[in-house]
Amino acid sequence: MSILADARALDAQEPVCDACLGRVFADRSHGLTNDERGSSLRIAAALDDDEPYESVDTADCWVCEGLCDEFDEWAERCAAAVEDVEFDTYQVGTRTPPLVEENELLFREGAGLDEDAGELFKSEFNREVGKRVGRLTDTAVDFGRPDVQFTLDLEADRVEVDVHSAFVYGRYRKLERDIPQTEWPCNACDGSGYVGKQPCEKCDGTGYLYQDSVEGLTAPVVRDVMDGTDAKFHGAGREDVDARMLGTGRPFVIEVMEPRRRHVDTDRLEGDINAFAEGRVEVEGLRLADYEMVERVKGLDASKRYRAEVEFGDAVDADDLAAALEELEGATIEQYTPHRVDHRRASLTRTREVYETSGELDDDTHATVEIHGAGGLYIKELVSGDEGRTNPSLAGLLGVDAEVTALDVVGVYGEDEEFEDEAYFREETAGDEEVDTDEPEAEASGDGDDAADD
Repeated sequence: MSILADARALDAQEPVCDACLGRVFADRSHGLTNDERGSSLRIAAALDDDEPYESVDTADCWVCEGLCDEFDEWAERCAAAVEDVEFDTYQVGTRTPPLVEENELLFREGAGLDEDAGELFKSEFNREVGKRVGRLTDTAVDFGRPDVQFTLDLEADRVEVDVHSAFVYGRYRKLERDIPQTEWPCNACDGSGYVGKQPCEKCDGTGYLYQDSVEGLTAPVVRDVMDGTDAKFHGAGREDVDARMLGTGRPFVIEVMEPRRRHVDTDRLEGDINAFAEGRVEVEGLRLADYEMVERVKGLDASKRYRAEVEFGDAVDADDLAAALEELEGATIEQYTPHRVDHRRASLTRTREVYETSGELDDDTHATVEIHGAGGLYIKELVSGDEGRTNPSLAGLLGVDAEVTALDVVGVYGEDEEFEDEAYFREETAGDEEVDTDEPEAEASGDGDDAADD
């Protein structure tokens, strides 16, 4: 059959609006809306038959039940729902009423056409409402992970809005010891601050074993500035509670849930965090990032450089220390799960590389050493030997007991590439793209700790 014959067979099931008629032929002739396709087919058929042209009121359409006349209304409702939210990208999804889905099938079957001819009602609704939302809000559609997801529940007559998280990347330095990276709830009261009706003695009723954390000194500031409902800290590994993080700082991402502000001055935010932390923690290099940066920060292979203060059980000669460090440099270290973490790590032997070593004696029983090693290298055990679980070790090579009395992480580096890749950062200006109106679009979808550091 010809396209006009198909259009006549469809139109005979009147009343059918132009949009529903045109939607069956959505894959024909780019540059038209479905409403324009349907109207054009009706005019062409009327001319070909030399019959009077009669338009159809969309409100009377039995296929969409008049919903194709409500694109503007739904777009305005979407815009109103986010009038106090800053965002650059969006996506629209639609829950089609079951009756309309059934009507779509009956409509095509009634004309002898395939049930999937053209495009789905929800695809048109997504696109037509979506391009109007873009114009009303001056934002761009994003079919990946938009800032805002609108879901139009047509049967419930409801617009659902999901404001996706915002992400801020940076590096932190932890300038004091005995500060964990993330909040550490008390295990005696499960973080409640109470045992029964009495304040918990272990945490003094605070609910936390440590009153400060890198997360607690940074994330709340970002959450407040971006006006979010909550914030979560993601670090590139973590150092021990009793270790400082100095030098290059450690990469991190703060995820802010449901932010109402995205266009923030990161230089000012950096100053706000550092003022709030009062010298315990400081951050630098803050950038707005995409959500993929969380996976990058947590998953990118990284090496670390450490500075350790070491105490020996007996006097050590400077030449012997230099020889032992030289032997460790470039060595492959076998480490069976250390005693101090075997309650939370699988019991197995890991091999890790030592890249560089250096050090000097402070006196005959004390030294300061620097070690650059692969991620996952247990530094305290590399020094002590951990009762033979780590081999070789500084203690084993020197033939004396050795213990790390103070540890600092002074460098965190990507093994094969830097953490700071421009592809993962966001511009702070809103886009001005608009949904393409001439092609059917894909429908919118609704949508611990690091052993290396010790």
